[in-house]
Amino acid sequence: MTQRQYDPDFEAIIALLPTVTDFSTVEKVQEARNMQRYAAFGDGGPPPKRDDVESEDRNVAGPEGAPDVAVRIYRPRAAASGPRPCVFEIHGGGFMVGDLEMMDPWCERVCGELGAVVVSTNYRLAPEDPFPAGIEDCYAALCWTADNAGELGIDIERLAIAGQSAGGGLAAGCALMARDRDGPKLCFQLLEIPELDDRLATPSMEAFTDTPLWNLPNAEWSWRHYLGPNHTGEVSPYAAPARAKDLSGLPPAYISTMEFDPLRDEGIFYAMGLMQAGVSVELHSYPGTFHGSALMPGADATRRNANEVLAVLGRRLGA
Repeated sequence: MTQRQYDPDFEAIIALLPTVTDFSTVEKVQEARNMQRYAAFGDGGPPPKRDDVESEDRNVAGPEGAPDVAVRIYRPRAAASGPRPCVFEIHGGGFMVGDLEMMDPWCERVCGELGAVVVSTNYRLAPEDPFPAGIEDCYAALCWTADNAGELGIDIERLAIAGQSAGGGLAAGCALMARDRDGPKLCFQLLEIPELDDRLATPSMEAFTDTPLWNLPNAEWSWRHYLGPNHTGEVSPYAAPARAKDLSGLPPAYISTMEFDPLRDEGIFYAMGLMQAGVSVELHSYPGTFHGSALMPGADATRRNANEVLAVLGRRLGA
């Protein structure tokens, strides 16, 4: 592995982390999904559930002609004095892996500490279900959330969307869809280490071919599977939001990037594009970090990132 100045908090674990993963076949991707479920929380397993949060699983109507979409709804146990803000959350996983369980701790913290309803969604994964299956599932679940605001106890004026990695790309794509389809009015988009650009031509993408957990070879498989084997012609901005020609009229955003992440530059460029289109953006790049370094919760950069995200959401949601 190329020598890089990683934050000292990560030095002991860097050599133990995988770099390039074989995603070449459906079977290999399914194997990676099983490994992700096993390794998502490390040897200690998932953290204990919060006492101040309750959750409910539902299946909601998917896109026309498609299966239902599984969502998990998190609510504070404390009585509410009125409608609560809501965060609609989309998990990451390179469009190929990931599930609701991996975001349980994040969703519970946002719900418990901000007093917000959190709706976390599953979606169909590639390569079995390439674009537009995944994002259409997410958008259908987002519309269901907005349409059922009264039942969910949500203040529809305080509906934000959030996602990490591929989930950040899907969240950005949903924000574009909501604008273009006159859909839910989002008050904020939280895009953490987002996967946004299929062209794989930024300086960080070309440089980071062996970084931990995510790198150029993995990104190549991610987009190849997500766009599908029969893809030809132009790529939709709903698949790759970095391709959007018009970023005006989108909700304010917070975008985080990590120094040694191949996705770093596309996140920075997207933030710049939003700013140039008149959208308010807060951009934070964390030094010495890499894609997935948030899996080390004891690291100072991870704590700062997690606390900042919570503070930003609280301000934007008035929570």
